[in-house]
Amino acid sequence: MGSQERIQNDQNQLKSEESINTKDFLIGALIGGIVGAATALFLAPKSGKELRSNMNDQAIVLKAKTGQIRETAVAKGTELASAAKEKTSAITNTVSKQSAEIMNKVKNLKAGDESQAHAEERNTGHIPLPAHDSEIQKRLEETKKAFDETEEKVRQ
Repeated sequence: MGSQERIQNDQNQLKSEESINTKDFLIGALIGGIVGAATALFLAPKSGKELRSNMNDQAIVLKAKTGQIRETAVAKGTELASAAKEKTSAITNTVSKQSAEIMNKVKNLKAGDESQAHAEERNTGHIPLPAHDSEIQKRLEETKKAFDETEEKVRQ
């Protein structure tokens, strides 16, 4: 595992931990608010009928708010899922096209240099690299860069 992969892994882990901490805080705040509201209702100097009426009203309000939050969460989840599918599709198409281009170039180079390669292989015992190896390397680096950029956008 390279140092860049370790750094990326550490950053991903920190983001994951921050996300978990935020989620835990929100859940704790919600539970604390509910417990605080219930305590305030029970300690208030009201009659039993008033207390039950207030609790029913608060339960209805809480149910409505929970429904709204759930709908919002479902909408955001669907939106994020479709965005992720689009990005994945774009990445797949880009990588497929560039891979096909590279394969065609390699085949063309191989066909053109096949006779020369056989002669050199017989003389030296080594298979020569294509003359356009730097161009192939450049294309691979561009593909990796595009993939990394798209992956970063998806994470945000």
